[in-house]
Amino acid sequence: MIELHEASVKYGRRLAISNITMTVERGKFIGLIGSNGSGKTTLLKVMAGLLTPDSGRAELSGESMTRGAVKRVAYMADTEDFFTYLNTKQLFDYYESQFPDFDRVKAISVADFLRVPMDEKLKNLSKGSKGRAKIAATFGREADFYLLDEPFSGLDPMVRREIAQGLIQYADPERQTVVMSTHEIQEAEPLFDQLFVLCNGELIAENTVDGIRDEYNMDTTSWLVSLFNKRA
Repeated sequence: MIELHEASVKYGRRLAISNITMTVERGKFIGLIGSNGSGKTTLLKVMAGLLTPDSGRAELSGESMTRGAVKRVAYMADTEDFFTYLNTKQLFDYYESQFPDFDRVKAISVADFLRVPMDEKLKNLSKGSKGRAKIAATFGREADFYLLDEPFSGLDPMVRREIAQGLIQYADPERQTVVMSTHEIQEAEPLFDQLFVLCNGELIAENTVDGIRDEYNMDTTSWLVSLFNKRA
């Protein structure tokens, strides 16, 4: 599991995340919810071992999180500058050279399912096709944890549905965890087992989807709207 204990990160004087304590278990599909600037990307980077908290700590299976976590954690950044000079086949070549757990057959299967062009340079693809190529490369790895930063960002609803279907199909719910940051709730809601909600760098709520239904008699979207309205 990934655990954070009162973890905080500063950029200069700005506190990006503040005193966050949370546990991410294996075998879950987890939503990291919050508006732009709420701290989602920083939190994912801490969970991936790419950032060390300025205070508090982050652990992977009880040991301090380091950049060595890349052996078990597949992180997908929300960036347009994603190996744009490569085509998808070359992207898979690179992943295969860097990650011992990369399964090229699986990556090609994901790419076929998501209809990713294989020979066109990524810089020439639409934003939706770039997003699908990133998903295929990420899920080509047999990681314990997949950390996805805004995989639906800027995509039309049809593309978001295709990606959501791919996430369900290519992650093993018995042994792998997907943590996905998003503010696109409609397409992602059916995927989630558990939600962590951020606002201004703070973890303001945590609940399971079943718990939300049982405790509040609401769907996830309604619960989130109610939660943020109370803080407005």
